[in-house]
Amino acid sequence: MTRREVAKVIGGTTAALIFPIKTKGESSAMLTRTIPSSGEKLPVIGLGTWRAFDVDLSADVRRQLEDVLLLFVKLGGRVIDSSPMYGRAEEVIGDLTSAPGIRENLATASPSDGGLFLATKVWTKGKQSGIQSMERSMSLLRTNRIDLMQVHNLVDVNTQLATLREWKQQGRIRYTGITHYESGALSEIEKLMRSQKFDFLQINYSLMEPEAEERILPLAQERGVAVIANRPLGSGDLFGKVRSKPLPDWAAEFDCRSWAQFFLKWVVANPAITCAIPATDKPRHLEDNMQSGIGRLPDAKLRRRMAELVSSL
Repeated sequence: MTRREVAKVIGGTTAALIFPIKTKGESSAMLTRTIPSSGEKLPVIGLGTWRAFDVDLSADVRRQLEDVLLLFVKLGGRVIDSSPMYGRAEEVIGDLTSAPGIRENLATASPSDGGLFLATKVWTKGKQSGIQSMERSMSLLRTNRIDLMQVHNLVDVNTQLATLREWKQQGRIRYTGITHYESGALSEIEKLMRSQKFDFLQINYSLMEPEAEERILPLAQERGVAVIANRPLGSGDLFGKVRSKPLPDWAAEFDCRSWAQFFLKWVVANPAITCAIPATDKPRHLEDNMQSGIGRLPDAKLRRRMAELVSSL
């Protein structure tokens, strides 16, 4: 199926999305990375929900987001990341993934090694407030167990991590983690990684914000911490740098056919990255993003060349 045909499928009915999408001459299998603390594997491209899923579910919006979710799992996606900070996103995800018809389609399309991997966050101060927040997230997501619960932006991090460890022992969550989206927090994150034990770190990492690769990503590998890259497209700012500019011919060396794939392949080519979570509410962007986890990735030499190109723009 060509990319033009893919576009036709995406523009069609939800039912049309049950057909697999392959690019001629390459495997359609999504690359995976191992969670160090468990050995479980996750696809390298996930789905963020900030802004994209903070919406009112009108009939048209519902159909569009249903298409996004169905295409996401059909192309090998599992990780969906949200937060109480993202307005209605948790509620929308819970509504869509539990709706009759969609639930069955998602179950059918999910990879054989597991269904959706739901990640969300606790974003408040105080133990009881944190518990109430997490209970509410479970209710909104319509589940009695969260795959990954993270302390959002390190808010009251020690208190919340203690509760997360308790909930993990109780089986209410599978993995614990911390998050931030600013490079200014890297020093505090480093201290926490050296003093605390958790399964995941979520941090900003992109061609516009590569600072985490200096100390944090090597430390994550050393400490056995899985890493989720947020803002992998620089919150969209990277596209402004390359607007009207052609993709370099040498991008074909790592099966790259768009600027979105260029940016995302650079991120997930770092072996410390477990999963990148670009957010989108558009099926055509979702398909483009997912192709970043399929085929070859750039080696170290090509990654340096990619970084040099973007920094020169």
